[in-house]
Amino acid sequence: MSIQLTPFARTRLFPRTPRANTIQDITPEQFEQHLNAHAPLKVLDGYAPFCKLHVHRNWTSTRCLTVPITDDNRHQLRSAYEARTKEELPVLVRWFEGIEPPVAEYLVVILYSAEQMAKEGAPIEAEWGVVGCIYTAEPEEVPMAPITMMRNALGVEEGGSGVPIDRAAYARAVEFWDNNANWR
Repeated sequence: MSIQLTPFARTRLFPRTPRANTIQDITPEQFEQHLNAHAPLKVLDGYAPFCKLHVHRNWTSTRCLTVPITDDNRHQLRSAYEARTKEELPVLVRWFEGIEPPVAEYLVVILYSAEQMAKEGAPIEAEWGVVGCIYTAEPEEVPMAPITMMRNALGVEEGGSGVPIDRAAYARAVEFWDNNANWR
């Protein structure tokens, strides 16, 4: 199986100006090489047949992506309307500021098939394309954010994948994201 880091994921996981909440200690090329050279600990089914999640033990100092919301840190939550790319519509997001989560135990790499990447207008030269990565304490998927599910349901023209919302998955995501937030 061949894996390629997509331009979409590259800008989010390895921004030009490094941030503490992105992948640490390696270059995009080293990340891609590692994924191609090391088998995952396990492979999880994603939210659609074209999506797989490869679970790798974290080989970097990358920190967990999410932090539980508590009474002690709720005052550090921030929110704004943001778009992931220039083409997408801004949506409401929230995050913590001033929090330092633990180093992640696992990197859960989100892969889309080459066929799906071509459908979304972003063809790749490998069998699978990295579209994201979850940094977590457990070797499991963190539920997709509800707004990402909605964006996906809007279709590829709005930055999604065209997959309809699964109401049960959406309810699980709301429960998780009501009690957790990303950090910056």
